[in-house]
Amino acid sequence: MENLPNEEWASLIESKISAITTSQSVQDPETRQNTISSPLDAGFPLTVDHTLLKPDATPQQIDDLCDQALRYKFKSCCVNGANVRQVASRLHGSTSVACCVIGFPLGAGTTKAKAFEAQQAVEDGAQEIDMVINIGALKAADYALVYKDIRAVVDASSDHTVKVILETVFLSDNEKIAASFVAAEAGAAFVKTCTGFSGGSATAADVALMKRAVAHRDVKVKASAGIRSFEACHEMLNAGAERIGTSSGVAIMESKLGNANY
Repeated sequence: MENLPNEEWASLIESKISAITTSQSVQDPETRQNTISSPLDAGFPLTVDHTLLKPDATPQQIDDLCDQALRYKFKSCCVNGANVRQVASRLHGSTSVACCVIGFPLGAGTTKAKAFEAQQAVEDGAQEIDMVINIGALKAADYALVYKDIRAVVDASSDHTVKVILETVFLSDNEKIAASFVAAEAGAAFVKTCTGFSGGSATAADVALMKRAVAHRDVKVKASAGIRSFEACHEMLNAGAERIGTSSGVAIMESKLGNANY
């Protein structure tokens, strides 16, 4: 796929769009069935990327984020690059990992810059990488550039999990399929809905569509942006998401723990 011209990418994507849009099934038959029915289920915290990406986040707030992840056993703490070393150190020896955003939130940096960011984040202790695609290139149908941009980050991430943020708020359904397909071909482990910084939010319809677009590579889906309740999490999990990005993880857990009979 490395040197595939845009014309061939367009043909592959057209075939993928046709296969998805003409299918009569609402859900791909291979989609994993969600068995989580409550935030008290042991598996629920493992779906949560506990997130703090505000530009004014202080070191104390980052420590608090990590301590919350340790308390509730969230899968990761998702932070900006400047905070990765602190997070990796704080989480060391636990089951929670450091996750770093790349090219965030616009995705409009150069490929070399994104690759360098990813390499630096891994060196600082990140185990997972969430990168933003080149949205303008996608909308211009420059699929070869989108592929190379993602692939460079995958290669720079040294076999660590890479999640590719599509920023669905800017995309048509066909563009969501195209972006998901290219990300899967480029080696992404997940495709992700939104940054949350450009408006819009994750929807179950988008999650289901993205899941069907990447099922051929067994790539997973992360739902992110605007998810502030367990009911919203459950909707995304039922649609096929296997990871949830939220800054409301503690509120979700504590609201249910407060209602538990113990």
